[in-house]
Amino acid sequence: MPPKDRQGARVQRILLRSGKSPYDVVPIEEALHRDVFATNSGNLIFSDAAHKILETPDTEVVSNGIRTDVSAAARINEEYDAFVVPLANAFRPSFEQQLKRLTRLIGRLRIPVVVLGVGAQTGLTYDPARLKPIEPTVREFVSAVLDRSASIGVRGEFTETYLKDMGFRDVEVIGCPSLFLYGKELAVSKRQPELSAASRIAVNGSHSAVRSQGLDRIIRHAHERYPHLRFIGQNLSDARQLHWRDLSDPNGRITAMPTHPDHPMYREDKVRVYVDPITWIDDLRPFDFSFGSRIHGNIAALLAGTPATVLCGDSRTLELCRYFGIPHRRIDQLPEDAGTTDPARLYEEADFAELTGGHQERFERFTGFLDRNGLRNTFTHGDGGAAFEERMRALSFPAGIRPWNDADIASLTSRFGWLHSRIAELAVDNAKLKRELKRAATPAAPAPSTSVYRKARRVVGRPIRRALQSGR
Repeated sequence: MPPKDRQGARVQRILLRSGKSPYDVVPIEEALHRDVFATNSGNLIFSDAAHKILETPDTEVVSNGIRTDVSAAARINEEYDAFVVPLANAFRPSFEQQLKRLTRLIGRLRIPVVVLGVGAQTGLTYDPARLKPIEPTVREFVSAVLDRSASIGVRGEFTETYLKDMGFRDVEVIGCPSLFLYGKELAVSKRQPELSAASRIAVNGSHSAVRSQGLDRIIRHAHERYPHLRFIGQNLSDARQLHWRDLSDPNGRITAMPTHPDHPMYREDKVRVYVDPITWIDDLRPFDFSFGSRIHGNIAALLAGTPATVLCGDSRTLELCRYFGIPHRRIDQLPEDAGTTDPARLYEEADFAELTGGHQERFERFTGFLDRNGLRNTFTHGDGGAAFEERMRALSFPAGIRPWNDADIASLTSRFGWLHSRIAELAVDNAKLKRELKRAATPAAPAPSTSVYRKARRVVGRPIRRALQSGR
C-alpha cells in the first residue's frame, strides 16, 4: 500500500535520478569506490537541489543511485508516482549509450517522467553539426519523455532551438535546479571593492580547458600573484589523485592540472575535491571570488554568496550563463596575455544585477514548470526547505579531499583501514564464487538407466526403418 502522512493522506513517492541521497553520509574511500557523483561532483549539486525542492510534507523523494535498470520498470511503476530526471549535458555523443538505456527504461514506465534542465553540448558557436549522428537517439528519448509529461525542461536557448528544430514544441527553458537551492533567494555581492594579494580566490577547470584552451597559463599566473588561491577539482580522477595519488586514469598524464601530484598547488595543499555539496558550498562562503570553466564549480560559489565568473568553453556553460545572467567570458576570446585574464580584472568587470534581479522571475518559471508536470515544491507547498536544512546540519559530512602530502598516522589509518575491510569483503566474495564454480563443475547425477527393451528397439529399429524406406 502507498505510504500515508500523519493525517492519513496519501504520500506522493518520487524516484529521483541521482548518485546518492543528500542525507547519505559516505566516507571518502567508499564514495570514490562507488563513484557516488557519477564521475563529476557537480552532478550532486543539481540532484541535491532537486531533492530539496521536491521534498514536501506529502512527498517522499528516493534516490535511484544513478542506476538505469531497465528490468526494474515494473517495480518502479508499482512503488512510485513519478520518475524525475535532472540532467546536464546529456545530448552529446559520449553519453549516447546511457541515453539509450534511459530511453528503454522510460519506455516501460506508466508513471509520469519529468526531465529537469537537460542540455545539448556543442561548441561556443552553437553549431549542432556534431550532434547529427545522435539525433535519432535524442529524438527517441524526448518522444518517450513527452509521452509521459506535459513538457521537457531544458537548460537554455541553444537546447530549446535544437529540440524545436527537430519538431518538438513542448520545450521549456528552466535553467538548472541547482541555482534554486534556496528558492527565490539568491544574494551575491562583492564584499571587497577590489581583489588584492590578500584575497581568497577559488579557481576551477576541466582537463580539456587546462590542456587545450589555455586555462593552465591563467591558473599559473593567478598562482604566482595570489598566495591564497585554491583550485577545486570535480572529476573522479581528480579526487583519486588527491586521496590515493592514483594516476592510472588518462587524466593523470596532464601535469598542468593542479590536482596532479607534480603540480606546485598540490604540494602546497591548495587543492580540494568535495563529495558533498554542503561542505563545498560552506567552504566557499569566506572566499572573495571564484572563476574558471566549471559551471557548477562557480554555481557552488554563487550559492555561497561568493561572486563568480565563468570562463565558457562550450554551449552548455554558455547557454546557462546567458539564461541566469551569470558573469562570463568566452574562453576562446580571452587574450593570449594571461595577465589580461587576471582574477582582479574579472572581479572588477563582474556585474551581478541581472543574476540577482531576475532570479525571482526565473524561479517562478521553474515552479510553474513543476506545477504543469504535477510536481509539488517545498517553497510553495512546504516549509521552504527548513526541515531539509535542519536534517542536513545535524549530519557530519566528510571534509573536502586534500592532497596526500603527508604520512602521519591519521592519514594512513583511514586509508589502510578501508583497504583492509575491502580485502575482507573480497575474501568472502571470492569464497562464495569458488563454491558456486565448484557446484557448476560437479557432474550432474546420472540419468535413470534405459531399459533393455528400449535399447534393443533402438538398435534393431534403425536398420528396419531404413530397409522399409528403400523398398518404397
